[in-house]
Amino acid sequence: MSSFKIVNLGLPKTGTTTLARALKIAGFRVADHRIRPRQTDTPALKDAFVADLLYQGYFQSGDPAEFFEDFIALTELSCLRKGKSLWPQMDFGLIDAIRTHHPDVRFLASRRDSWDLSQSMLAWSDLGTDRLPASDIPGLPEGYGETSRERIQWIDGHYAHLRNIFAGDTTFMEYDVADSSAHAAIEAHIGAALPWWGQANANPNAPHENKAG
Repeated sequence: MSSFKIVNLGLPKTGTTTLARALKIAGFRVADHRIRPRQTDTPALKDAFVADLLYQGYFQSGDPAEFFEDFIALTELSCLRKGKSLWPQMDFGLIDAIRTHHPDVRFLASRRDSWDLSQSMLAWSDLGTDRLPASDIPGLPEGYGETSRERIQWIDGHYAHLRNIFAGDTTFMEYDVADSSAHAAIEAHIGAALPWWGQANANPNAPHENKAG
């Protein structure tokens, strides 16, 4: 059974891949969106989505970490593919279960300017053009999310929700990937040095995309 130490509640395209790479280089065992076959010898975990595993643990035992073996950091939780629309970072009950079962977890919320994030989602494959509007997502019901205004309102609502959930809780830190002090702030928050910090998973089809992916 896993003992989480770091959980990122940020949305996709907010530097989650960059965070994953930084933590891996620092020696953390990281699950980012899904578990790659090379990361585990357990057949049931190969290619499993992080969101699926979180909900399996949450509903079977109450502990969302139950099926993560020794993974101790999660950097992207959501799943929006293959007919699944799962958003654990928007689920108060699941977040509260992590806090209850793993009180030492340090929560992060990676983010970027809402307009920039909306545009990045629009430019990334079919995320903004098809998958968001066609899916039922907390705060963004099916049929919404095609316009910048709708995406931005959803983005802002998510981070406002997190701030309310964690009001006054020092285990939580929101950071902007464009902030030059983010690297040092994350190190201080998790209590570990991150030897590498840069940009990963940039959109190759968006030449003006200059923030972490």
